[in-house]
Amino acid sequence: MLKDKCSNTDAEWEERQKTRQLEMEACSKALAVLSSDDAHDLFTKTFNPAFLQTNQHSAQRSRASEVLSRVAKKVNSPRLAALAMKVKLDAFVRVKKAIDDMVAALLKEKADEIKHKDFCVDEFNTNQLQTEKKDREKEDLIAKIEDLEMTIKTLTSDINRLKSEINEMQVQMKRAGEDRELENKEFQQTVADQRATQKLLNAALEILKGFYDKKEAAFVQQPAGPPPPPGFKEYKKAGGAGGVMGMIQQIINDAKAMEADAIRSEEDAQKAYEDFVKETNASIESKTKEMINKTEENAKAEGDLTETNEAKENALLELEQLSNYNAELHQSCDFVMKNFDIRQTARDEEVDALKQAKAILSGAKFSDFLQMA
Repeated sequence: MLKDKCSNTDAEWEERQKTRQLEMEACSKALAVLSSDDAHDLFTKTFNPAFLQTNQHSAQRSRASEVLSRVAKKVNSPRLAALAMKVKLDAFVRVKKAIDDMVAALLKEKADEIKHKDFCVDEFNTNQLQTEKKDREKEDLIAKIEDLEMTIKTLTSDINRLKSEINEMQVQMKRAGEDRELENKEFQQTVADQRATQKLLNAALEILKGFYDKKEAAFVQQPAGPPPPPGFKEYKKAGGAGGVMGMIQQIINDAKAMEADAIRSEEDAQKAYEDFVKETNASIESKTKEMINKTEENAKAEGDLTETNEAKENALLELEQLSNYNAELHQSCDFVMKNFDIRQTARDEEVDALKQAKAILSGAKFSDFLQMA
C-alpha cells in the first residue's frame, strides 16, 4: 500500500511540477503584457488623475487576464484563475492586494512546509530513539523471563526433592519406631525369661542346699560308745551334688549376666533410637523451613514472571504502535522531505515573480528586472 501510495504521490508531484511550470509561464506572459512600453505609458496615465484613460487601461487588463485565464484552464489552477479575474475586473489597487495576498499565502505555505519538515525530522528521530529503547527493554525482559523460568524450574526441583527427603525420613522414623517396639518386646520377653529361669533355678538350688545341708549335719554327729561294726561305706556327696549345684548356680549367674546384657542393650538401643528421632526431627524441621522458604521464593518468582510477561506484551504492543506511527510518518513526510528543496525553490521563484508583477503594476520598468536577472 505504501509503495502504491508513494508511486501515486510521485506521479502527482510530476504533474504538480508541470502545472507550476505552466503557471509560471502564464505569469511571465502576463507580466510581459503588463510590462510593455505601451502598458507602462498606460499605467503612468492611469495613476495620473489628469490623464485618466479608462478604456486603454481596461484593454491591457483584459489581455493580461486572457493570458492568465487560458493557462489557468489548461493547468486547472484556481489561484491563477482567481488572479485573472481580479486583473480583468478589479482596479489596480485590488490587483496588487490580490498579489500581496498570494505572496503571503505562498510564504505561509513555505513556513508551514518548513515547520512540517522540522516536525518530521524531530518525530523520526524521537520514534527511532523510542523504538531502540523499547527494543532494549524487550530484550531485557526476555532475558529476565528466561532467568525467572530457570529459577522456577530449579526451585520446583528443590522443593520436590525436599518433599521426597522429608517423606523418606518420616518413613524411616516410623520404621525405626516399629523396630524399636519389636526390640523392646523381645527385651521384655528376654528379661522375663531370664528372671523366671533364675527364680526357678534358685528354687531348685534351695531345695538341693536344704537336702545336702541336713545330710551333712547327720554325718557330722557321732554316737557315744564304741564304734559300730563295719557296714556301708561312707556316702560321699561332693562327687555329685556339688557338681549339679555348681552347674545350677552357673546357669543362674549366666541368666543374670544375660539379663544385665539385655538391659544394657535395651538402654543403648533406646538411646540410639531417641538420638535418631531427635536428629531426624531436627533434619525434617530444617528441610521443612528450607522448603517453605523455597516455596515463597518460587511464588515470588512466579509473580515476577507474570508481571514480566505482561511487561513484555506491553513492550511488544508499544513497539507495534511505534512501527505503525513510523509508517504514518513516512506516509505524511516522505514526499515533503524528498522534494523539500525543489518545492522551496519553486515557491521562492513564484514569490519573486509576484513581487516583480506588483512592482511593474506600481510603475517600475520591466527592463530593470531583466537587467537584475
